[in-house]
Amino acid sequence: MPNPNRGSCGYQSNEFEQEYDRPSKSQLKREMTALQKLGEELVEQPRDRVKRVPMPEDVREAILECQQIKNHEGRRRQLQFVGKKMRSLNEEEVAIIQKTIDSWKGASKAETAAMHALERRREKLLADDNALTELTAEHPELDVQQLRTLIRNARKEQADNKPPKAYREIFQILKQVQRSASQSSDTDDMDQENEEDDEHE
Repeated sequence: MPNPNRGSCGYQSNEFEQEYDRPSKSQLKREMTALQKLGEELVEQPRDRVKRVPMPEDVREAILECQQIKNHEGRRRQLQFVGKKMRSLNEEEVAIIQKTIDSWKGASKAETAAMHALERRREKLLADDNALTELTAEHPELDVQQLRTLIRNARKEQADNKPPKAYREIFQILKQVQRSASQSSDTDDMDQENEEDDEHE
């Protein structure tokens, strides 16, 4: 037999629904902290980058002004002001800013990984003579004689604890090789896309 008292507790459940629509205090605090941090991240970026981020002009001005303040207390106060300005943005504006910052991080991660790969290749060139043969087989346009001299000089620099002049030059050559390789692969991709487009027409 159903309990006649069930559900009748002296109040209607919808009386409390209003309260649950609003975010809790801790949720608001988390959002405020996140926006403050986002503002601080923008302050740490180079000025020309900040100028390119899509955001309201008053928010950008607050960030650029904060970058110029060297006084510790003044900068702290301006950072709080930046946080306040960030909280005036709507969700869409915040999402665009976050996406822009994430894209910078992604790019810098890729750059760092590429740099490490070049450094490993340079170490391999110094440690193993076969590495030069591999490199010139992949990139026949390279001057083998010049590279051989640089490798010999770089080994000598390391042995004599001299400034790494040749060592750095090898890195620059590898960097150039990588750049021209990525440009030619971009061109190949475009040619392929154009061919596919021609086929569809």
